[in-house]
Amino acid sequence: MDVKMHDSWKFVLNEEFEKPYFKELIDFVKTEYTTKVCYPKGSQIFSAFDHCHFDQVKVVIIGQDPYHGPNQANGLCFSVNDGIPFPPSLYNIFREIETDLGKPLPKTGNLERWADQGVFLLNATLTVRQSEAGSHQGKGWEKFTDAVIKKISDESEKVVFLLWGGFAQKKAALIDAKKHHVLKSGHPSPLSANRGFWFGNKHFSQTNKYLREQKMTEINW
Repeated sequence: MDVKMHDSWKFVLNEEFEKPYFKELIDFVKTEYTTKVCYPKGSQIFSAFDHCHFDQVKVVIIGQDPYHGPNQANGLCFSVNDGIPFPPSLYNIFREIETDLGKPLPKTGNLERWADQGVFLLNATLTVRQSEAGSHQGKGWEKFTDAVIKKISDESEKVVFLLWGGFAQKKAALIDAKKHHVLKSGHPSPLSANRGFWFGNKHFSQTNKYLREQKMTEINW
């Protein structure tokens, strides 16, 4: 099956593309995009894989669903297109960066700049129906993205996994913590952040400290 993503991922995920569940998933997604309004746009479904090639992954951040409002989602978790107001979770991410690293809030919530530096911004479910959060869950995306996380864990070394909230932390079972650096905290959503589970986690400075120790280039958050 021909999936449009960077060749570095095609090589490691080729077996996954040939499995029956993946064919059923693609058929479902094609039908949804033909008959409903879905996000992100078709050409951006695999944006995380295009901006961050397999052999360039330094950091993995795991989200749940794409944003389901018009023009928000661009295929990278927590990220929005240029010109779109920051959703609450993204705003709280930028606030933590401001306190942790002393950097002012950016002008755009488009995180392609992170992805191009080796931050793999993966949603567990890569598509969603407009105004219906979770509408594409349980169709096969989670199985696929679990396989992606396991491939990174098995075939890479010294990757930083940032697991924010219970949903992302369930993925820890797929990660070899002896080979990689795993950081956990609450989710940046207001519900979690305002209860003290997000702010002050210092994940961004801790990530860069680890990368420095491994003689790797830090991320310009």
